[in-house]
Amino acid sequence: MQRDAQRQVYEYMAPKLYRTCKRYLKKEEEIEEILADTFYTVFTKIGQLKEMGAFEAWARKIAVNHCLHQLKRNINFNLYLEDTQLHPFTEGVQESALAEEDLLNLLKHLPEGCKTIFNLFVIEGYGHKEIAVMLSISEGTSKSQLNVAKTKLKELVNVLYYQQAKQS
Repeated sequence: MQRDAQRQVYEYMAPKLYRTCKRYLKKEEEIEEILADTFYTVFTKIGQLKEMGAFEAWARKIAVNHCLHQLKRNINFNLYLEDTQLHPFTEGVQESALAEEDLLNLLKHLPEGCKTIFNLFVIEGYGHKEIAVMLSISEGTSKSQLNVAKTKLKELVNVLYYQQAKQS
């Protein structure tokens, strides 16, 4: 019976947690590995969950923490990104308003540190103090990386979205 319940939880939560992991990680192998680690943690630590109504948020937090652990192995979040070069790309935004998928596509083109901090602050709702602790950086670094991310996203939106809208 427990395996049946785990399968149902997996089928319900896997797409949601996959999207969470995809916001942080690029490589499909890493995403799948982190997703497996997340479910292992969820199923082995479910007894620590105090309120079942918070299950989805709790599981997402586990996924984010696993992603951050993976990223911290490869990224120096303390780098100051004043002159970060963005690689041009040809994908365009099709609709008249930016949809979630459009934003995720734009985030792919940000430097990893900026993208991670943007995700944590804007999408996950963490504060700069929490982010600083999670990534072992200063609050100032978190704030400056967020500002760089917002600036670069605005540039991308202006170039790819508004320029295309004018051409249509």
